[in-house]
Amino acid sequence: MMFQRESDFENALIQILTTKGWEDQILKYPTEDDLLKNWAKILFDNNRGIDRLGDCPLTDGEMQQIIEQITELRTPLKLNGFINGKTVSIKRDNLEDKVHFGKEISLKIYDRLEIAAGQSRYQIVEQPVFRGKSRLLNDRRGDLLLLINGMPVIHIELKRSGVPVSQACNQIEKYAHEGVFTGLFSLVQVFVAMNPDESLYFANPGPDGRFNPDYYFHWADFNNEPINDWKLIASSLLSIPMAHQLIGFYTVADDADGILKNTHRILVTSVMS
Repeated sequence: MMFQRESDFENALIQILTTKGWEDQILKYPTEDDLLKNWAKILFDNNRGIDRLGDCPLTDGEMQQIIEQITELRTPLKLNGFINGKTVSIKRDNLEDKVHFGKEISLKIYDRLEIAAGQSRYQIVEQPVFRGKSRLLNDRRGDLLLLINGMPVIHIELKRSGVPVSQACNQIEKYAHEGVFTGLFSLVQVFVAMNPDESLYFANPGPDGRFNPDYYFHWADFNNEPINDWKLIASSLLSIPMAHQLIGFYTVADDADGILKNTHRILVTSVMS
């Protein structure tokens, strides 16, 4: 299938993803603040126990505590540990929470074993807005973000038919150099660069790392045969359960250099059937 316009490709990909485990209510053109509010709501929904949030939602100050922890962690190694650590702690500042005000509580954020089950939420973000980090930089818009439990963990850049996938890779690298993947967006674990005929995926090297094309991989089947057709990528690499497993099990933090590595050449054929 040929796509003369990138927007048509984007819409077609979204349509397939909503049949592969992702929610069909698309978050369109959100800012970081919008996505923080979305995450706060999911955290509230998933932590209503009496020993956690009860009936008192998270405040902006409490969400800022979480962002400060993310900012301090900084490296992909530590941020991967944050996501897969299951919980995050905050000090309650919601005056309505008479029981826990001023006390530290633990919030469940992600469970790699709750694949398409339990409290897991899978959302698609279309055209997220990345605010310019200085007066010299305009706001940017990505193509797609995939959220698990409100956290942006996979960023996808698309190009229409005939445009080399390397241009999508270059776009991701440009965004990173401009400081786009900071704050909430520093949680992105995996980048995917796609045109209709070729796809590459690679780990986020973080603000202190560098992009290395030697670690840009084609998805592959059990016989190590590359898979590039966009529909097959949507039905395998980007599907649930595989995308959930990719973050929870197949993204490996290397203690030696603090860089994330994706174990590649993995395909669950049942996902494609």
